Amino acid sequence: MKKIYPDAKAALDGLTFDGMTVMSGGFGLCGIAENLIAALRDSGAKNLTVISNNAGVDDFGLGLLLQTRQIKKMISSYVGENKEFERQYLSGELELEFNPQGTLAERCRAGGAGIPGFYTKTGVGTVIAEGKEHKEFNGETYIMETGLISDLSIVKAWKADEQGNLIFRKTARNFNPMMASAGKFTVAEVEEIVPLGSMDPDCIHTPGIYVQRIIKGEHEKRIEQRTIRERESA
Repeated sequence: MKKIYPDAKAALDGLTFDGMTVMSGGFGLCGIAENLIAALRDSGAKNLTVISNNAGVDDFGLGLLLQTRQIKKMISSYVGENKEFERQYLSGELELEFNPQGTLAERCRAGGAGIPGFYTKTGVGTVIAEGKEHKEFNGETYIMETGLISDLSIVKAWKADEQGNLIFRKTARNFNPMMASAGKFTVAEVEEIVPLGSMDPDCIHTPGIYVQRIIKGEHEKRIEQRTIRERESA
């Protein structure tokens, strides 16, 4: 099965449709599938439910899909960098399902592992727990959270081989591995495609069985908030 595609548009061909659920890897702007997000925007698919740690910034990352009103609902943990997100949510144009960050990661991991639900203490006694099943274990109260799966997962990796085995680099690993495993169909954009057998099997983070298509992308790697020290005078 040939997994390497020439570009993001080709890699998403036949995969997008209105009302689909998309998992988008990344943390802030670190490790996001820049090219695939732009191609998803260009596909015109609308009424999307997007599962992502955050919503990008106003003019980059998932912020591009918010600009075009293609996202109907966000399932995320942090959206504080995006003014358009805030505007759409407060005006009732956008649905939001907030999750504690660790809970969101575990919901994605559980979905990829075929686990329909799990119990956690995080959120007990808060609005997060409203309407959810409560259960006691060893005298402590837990709430049940459900696993998440997506119609499409788009992830960003450092290296891939021809079979889709993936290596993520440092912080860019974040949500990408668990989202890759939780997609019914997963497309990865990478910085480098290497020959099969050239990657140490012990260093592979996501086995190729989870990845159906791969592209090699060019990446801006924008920084959300650049903070620098003032230069000290001599």
